Amino acid sequence: MTAKTLIIPFALFGLTFALASTSEGQRDRDPETDRIVRGLTISPVRLARRGLDRGLVGLGSYIVNAQGGCNDCHTNPSYAPGGDPFQGQPKRINAAHYLAGGQQFGPFTSRNITPAANGLPAGLTFAEFKAVMRTGHDPDDEPGEILQVMPWPVYGEMTDHDLRAVYEFLRAIPHAEPGP
Repeated sequence: MTAKTLIIPFALFGLTFALASTSEGQRDRDPETDRIVRGLTISPVRLARRGLDRGLVGLGSYIVNAQGGCNDCHTNPSYAPGGDPFQGQPKRINAAHYLAGGQQFGPFTSRNITPAANGLPAGLTFAEFKAVMRTGHDPDDEPGEILQVMPWPVYGEMTDHDLRAVYEFLRAIPHAEPGP
């Protein structure tokens, strides 16, 4: 037997073992950790995380920026000049008015969900925020009114953990005023 005939089977065994180990390692990775890291990376604004749970803030950013499309309705305009991907431009979120509301949908205007003077998103406690997301009843609206444009029936299906993450992310973003 030549050295060549011995090396090839061992090389193939080593390659198979390496591929199996890589696949196994990827299966062992925590997908939530990946979402947290990605969320912290894609936030279009600087985050004030002091006193907040890093994991919840990162997961919340991922939900808001990669899944929820919150920017599309709560930032006016959604993209900075020259940064509209729908126009073939490299995407740049309008950070100056990020999530500050002001988008018109017929008679409805999206709400500013950045931290209010009290530091709470839209001035809401977590219990109030969760209730809005689950029921569509905004405590600032008239009793019996239900949000008509906000997709609260969809977001209301999120877990309490995910809603808490969104809330923590909103607590970490800077206050902004609506755009023109």
